Amino acid sequence: MTCRARSLRLLILVGASVGTLAAAPPPAPPLPDHPLTLQECYDLAKRRSEELAIRGELIEENKGRLVQSIASVLPRASFKLTDERQDGSGGSAFTLRHIPTRYFHFSQPIFSGFKEFSAMAGVRALTRQRASERRRAEDLLLVDVSDAFYLLLEQRAEMHTLEGIRASLIVRIDELGERQKLGRSRPNEVKTAEAQLRRVEADYEDARSHEVIARQLLEFLTGLDGLVGIIDPNPPLTVDDEAVYLEKAKLRPDVVASREAWNVARNQLRVARAQFFPTVDLESNYYTKRTGVAADVDWDVLLTVDVPLFQGGKAVGASMTAASEARQAKLLFAKTERTAQREVLDAYARFESALARRLALANALQAAEENFRLQVEDYRLSLVNNLDVLDALRTLEDARRDEIGARYDAKRLYWLLRATAGEGL
Repeated sequence: MTCRARSLRLLILVGASVGTLAAAPPPAPPLPDHPLTLQECYDLAKRRSEELAIRGELIEENKGRLVQSIASVLPRASFKLTDERQDGSGGSAFTLRHIPTRYFHFSQPIFSGFKEFSAMAGVRALTRQRASERRRAEDLLLVDVSDAFYLLLEQRAEMHTLEGIRASLIVRIDELGERQKLGRSRPNEVKTAEAQLRRVEADYEDARSHEVIARQLLEFLTGLDGLVGIIDPNPPLTVDDEAVYLEKAKLRPDVVASREAWNVARNQLRVARAQFFPTVDLESNYYTKRTGVAADVDWDVLLTVDVPLFQGGKAVGASMTAASEARQAKLLFAKTERTAQREVLDAYARFESALARRLALANALQAAEENFRLQVEDYRLSLVNNLDVLDALRTLEDARRDEIGARYDAKRLYWLLRATAGEGL
């Protein structure tokens, strides 16, 4: 069965992830005294996630870079003190033994090919890129949390179903035992029912082990220790038209991040091309103490114009590299946008299929329940044999488990569709 195979693959994949938590577990938050909803589990997972914390620090890092880039166009001021001693006779201003100097130094870049402004624009784009990447990480975290949340509910529902089947088989075995005493049932009918009971018990143990792994995964994501109660308010799984999600995909955080990465690359190209332009700088000094021939000079101003004539191809090479990186970023943006739309189409098709499958299996479950009820009545009237009743019971068990898997598979795909379109929770 597709849904159960997918659940099993997820359980196998996360088994190792849960094991890595034991290496250096952070302090666990207090365990709530009420069953948790998906929203609450997601909020806990966001506070717990190291990935989101790292991306948050990357945003702070780029804020620091922005401050640095702004500082490059602002004037600079400093106070300098020098104390020079030399082997001189001291007889003139040129042969002084002690030459102390104290002064204020001011500098202001006038023109550098607008390199600083391009750098500031690039840092702002990089900050927006990091923020979008963090939002995308939150969407992917939602997929992980919803998968674990509904996987745990699915396993618990399956365990409850198997408990009900087990109780029905025990009643069936007791009834067959009484009929055997009256000579109305054969001994092999009891053994057949007992064999089916043992198979259900084995399935229950398998579901129980899967429930433990699913619970450990949710504990790993939320940081809770000893999570027990979760509850799903069963909201209606309503979605918009496919075209709506395709439009939302254009604004998905990773698409926005890719677009900002392209902006970063374009600004880096402008910075590289600025090496072909002359630079103009203004410097000024105000002296509070001077000795020697310049003792009466209180201030000076220096204007420097640097016109690059030949740099050995350094500027050309840097421009070629930056231009290539900008083209790569543009292509990556186009690919990311197309990939987002394809993923939306895939997720939408899978969700619609899951809804149809869930409805069909719900009808199949209803028919299986009615069939089992009729088979039991016919058996009591000696119209069918025990094998027919057990087959009906087995069909009912499979129908219930398939319906449970389809129900929670549709819920997982619903949140996958929302995350794929960048909607989040």
